[in-house]
Amino acid sequence: MTLDITLNENHIIAERRQKLAKLREQGLAFPNNFKPLDRAAEINTKYANKTKEELVEAKISVTIAGRIMLKRIMGKASFITLQDGQSNIQVYITREKIGEKAYEDFKHYDIGDILGINGILFITKTGELTINATSIQLITKSLRPLPDKFHGLTDQELRYRQRYVDLIMNNEVKQTFIKRSQIIKSIRDSMLEEGYLEVETPMMHPIPGGASAKSFTTYHNALDMKLYLRIAPELYLKRLLIGGFDRVFEINRNFRNEGLSTRHNPEFTMIEFYESYADYKRMMELTEKIIKNAALNAIGKLKFEYQGREVDLESPFAQLTIVEAINQYNPIYTIEQLNDREYMLTEVSKLTRETIAPDTTLGVLQLLMFEENTESKLWNPTYIIDYPIEISPLARQFDNNPNITERYELFIVGRELANGFSELNDPEDQSQRFLAQAQLLASGDDEAMHYDADYIRALEYGMPHAGGCGIGIDRLVMLLTNSSSIRDVILFPQMRMTD
Repeated sequence: MTLDITLNENHIIAERRQKLAKLREQGLAFPNNFKPLDRAAEINTKYANKTKEELVEAKISVTIAGRIMLKRIMGKASFITLQDGQSNIQVYITREKIGEKAYEDFKHYDIGDILGINGILFITKTGELTINATSIQLITKSLRPLPDKFHGLTDQELRYRQRYVDLIMNNEVKQTFIKRSQIIKSIRDSMLEEGYLEVETPMMHPIPGGASAKSFTTYHNALDMKLYLRIAPELYLKRLLIGGFDRVFEINRNFRNEGLSTRHNPEFTMIEFYESYADYKRMMELTEKIIKNAALNAIGKLKFEYQGREVDLESPFAQLTIVEAINQYNPIYTIEQLNDREYMLTEVSKLTRETIAPDTTLGVLQLLMFEENTESKLWNPTYIIDYPIEISPLARQFDNNPNITERYELFIVGRELANGFSELNDPEDQSQRFLAQAQLLASGDDEAMHYDADYIRALEYGMPHAGGCGIGIDRLVMLLTNSSSIRDVILFPQMRMTD
């Protein structure tokens, strides 16, 4: 069956190449002199409620360009459905209006060809707003056939690999990426309203830092040095706080050399923002505002369905410590058990089915249990707060408890969406934590941080106390577009090469 489809497609491509060759001979191939003045969506919105008589009297002229998606030849008159950037509109083409030669040429045009149309709006007998073409022009000859209009492009992997075809055939996919753009605009607007300055920091770093993750490496020939694609912009953004910019944010790509999954892509988009003279509580308030604004701007509501279950962004976001969350969602454990290190060592080993190092701290054991049996249960927005210092090398610890940090992670529909904290601005403390991370790196932990001497030097000039946060934009778009996989919200997700 696949062989038959391939042979048929090759035959169609060969026929279309012959048509293109004739166009080249006539000097008509790929012109660039057509300028559309109207859009199908705007035409439909503006004139959909007009009566036949009103349109006849008004004689509204339009100039539009788009792709042929349907074509019905009926002797001296034909109908096509034209698709432009955001919508479709019907076009009525007659030999009488465009001329005999143009109409004869038109009959040989194919589904997928891109046309320029001039015409007058009218309403058909079936009540459909339509363009009565007065002239047509072939702008682009399509050589490859589009998928069958009834079945579309259904192979999910092929849709990701050939996103350009996916966008042509599936309007809901196009709408997802329109919403993505609206979400990013909303985030940017929220930051600007709060007095933040948008900045750009390097995407190639001499030292990977700002997060615990494995980096991609590259090499700069002229400088004769190894560089790393950034895993986070954090340390550069905080350098700007030191330099005197009190509120900064950046929306851009991060790169982490990790596996692919429904929630992970090695190249992903985040916003990170930092504010002097703030703390993690201020960051939690701002994170909540950003997410609620994005929902209102993209989908117009704060309560909506995600994968068949309601999500409530309207109510205040919940706050739980790691221990409180485990206890609430797994009541078989008591608070006393969760704070008993020996009990936790045994229990976490059972849950993870892995050997846990005997010197693992209680805070890390609690986090391991949380990730194993609680994280996926946090459906409505929940801030998990008070993270152990061992896994928070850039966060400020509590004054009354140096074992935990002023840090939060936001979980919605069982996924981490944001990570923020009160920033550590003590250069000596930060140096010691970098050293501890460097020891982990030397012992084989390829996600541990490197020692960044220049960042320590910057801190020694003095950084105000500050709060910072990072929000995963791809995951936020997944939430607000009801998408189950991160690949559904990235135009060109990373894929394994094929032969």
